[in-house]
Amino acid sequence: MTTTTPSTRKQTSDAENSSRVYKLGAVGGDWLDQRVSGGGLVKFMARKIFPDHWSFMFGEVALYSFVILLISGVFLTMFFDPSMEEVIYSGAYEPLQGLAMSRAFESTLDISFEVTGGLLFRQMHHWSALVFMVAIFVHMFRVFFTGAFRKPRELNWLVGFSLMVLGMVAGFSGYSLPDDVLSGNGLRVIDGLMKAIPVVGTYLSMLLFGGEFPGTDIIPRLFTVHILLVPAAILGLIGIHLVLLVLHKHTQYPGPGRTERNVVGFPVFPVYAAKAGGFFFLVFGVITFISATTSINGVWNYGPYDPSPVSAGTQPDWYMLWTDGGLRLIPGWESTIFGYVLSWNILIPMVIYGALLGVLALYPFIEAWVTGDDREHHLNDLPYNTPVRSGIGVAWIMTYLILALAATNDIIAVALQLSINDLTWLLRISFFVVPVLSFYITKRLCLSIQRQKREQALHGEESSRIVRTETGDMIEIHTPLNEFDRWVLVQHDDYRPLTAGKGVSSLRAKATSFFFKDRISPVTPSELREALEHAGHEKHIIDEVTGGDYRTPAEKTQH
Repeated sequence: MTTTTPSTRKQTSDAENSSRVYKLGAVGGDWLDQRVSGGGLVKFMARKIFPDHWSFMFGEVALYSFVILLISGVFLTMFFDPSMEEVIYSGAYEPLQGLAMSRAFESTLDISFEVTGGLLFRQMHHWSALVFMVAIFVHMFRVFFTGAFRKPRELNWLVGFSLMVLGMVAGFSGYSLPDDVLSGNGLRVIDGLMKAIPVVGTYLSMLLFGGEFPGTDIIPRLFTVHILLVPAAILGLIGIHLVLLVLHKHTQYPGPGRTERNVVGFPVFPVYAAKAGGFFFLVFGVITFISATTSINGVWNYGPYDPSPVSAGTQPDWYMLWTDGGLRLIPGWESTIFGYVLSWNILIPMVIYGALLGVLALYPFIEAWVTGDDREHHLNDLPYNTPVRSGIGVAWIMTYLILALAATNDIIAVALQLSINDLTWLLRISFFVVPVLSFYITKRLCLSIQRQKREQALHGEESSRIVRTETGDMIEIHTPLNEFDRWVLVQHDDYRPLTAGKGVSSLRAKATSFFFKDRISPVTPSELREALEHAGHEKHIIDEVTGGDYRTPAEKTQH
């Protein structure tokens, strides 16, 4: 006779229920796979290998902050009224009660003071936008300095550049929506930029604003751009970016077992799936914490938009500072040609902005033309091995920073008690001098590091221990590198300047001279062989003197 305890029956029942769930899941999965053929794709993606390095996380930060932008944006859209209809405020914020304002500004105040969680979501939306732009900038320059834009990733570089520009457009259209004094002044700058364009500028302004600035149409139009057109474009480009990332494989840094034909890392499932999920909640938590504790864009302090006051000490978000800085640095130059007024103080900065962005977008194609390199590259460069590229990147960043500082010249002048005119002249001179100096200094530092790494590859690491031979010679003990570390130091390409002729234009020859005239040649096999033989001879001499014991006398005594 067999008896069954209640706990045994319960375990049997749980096992049967679990089996039914698995069977139902298998049937459902098989039904879906037969219709969409997704099993192969899931298996392929789950076993996709990605390399592991901390610098690759900036792209993930950008992606996760954009997800937070979408979540918070959906919430805000439910309560924001994109209307420029004039109303009299009678809400919870007493200092502005009885004041005439647009419905857009009123609804922004309602979100901030009357909607539960509204202010938190507003600040999460704004902070995540700033994090999104920071992550994109840092990610792009990680790609730039390591040469991860080379073939076959030129198109993906353009996709990333487009995401950066769209991020700036999204940010500008977003902080213009509340219709406060700060955002209204920003729109006034855009109106002035368009009207400075000869012949067509006035018509462009009328088309955008629906007539004379500010009109009544700009906020609804920006709302459509901000919540529909730009997010859709960003989502599409993110999809293209990820598809190209999977198609081309992820780049990796030189190291043991890593070549141009493989990827050394971990699979998406279960390793990166777990890491990415945890990292998303970490980013979400940090942004939420900052948003809950640090106020940003308090529009109630500015008040509704009024064309008459222009607040001192007001600047746009950091990623738009550089556009304001150029306008502050340029003198008020104007000239009249054929009855048309040309505002050079507007047109010249616009040309500079276009040149900075154009060089950044086209640089992969410029470098490919200079080097003539048509190979696929999946190993990243170490930045010190490309001194001219690194110098150009640092010079670009310094130009950007100087323009950003120029946009805060009034705040700096007040805080440091300086003359704003003297500060402006200092920044004007710095705009031309600092990028050139930073390029030269960066290039020389990279060449110096190359020399040091070359000596390290040949002779190993210095130990600061000196041995005196019987003949009185002093020999420093060097710790030899292992084969993997030495390979990392000698594996980079050796480009040389070209001579004009035989299909090489004089322009390209000059470009290659600019890029590769000052160069440190990688260690050749013969040099390495000779260095290893010399190191073996030195080691034999040192072993004769020390008996193979490299400890100092003090260390021997202490032992």
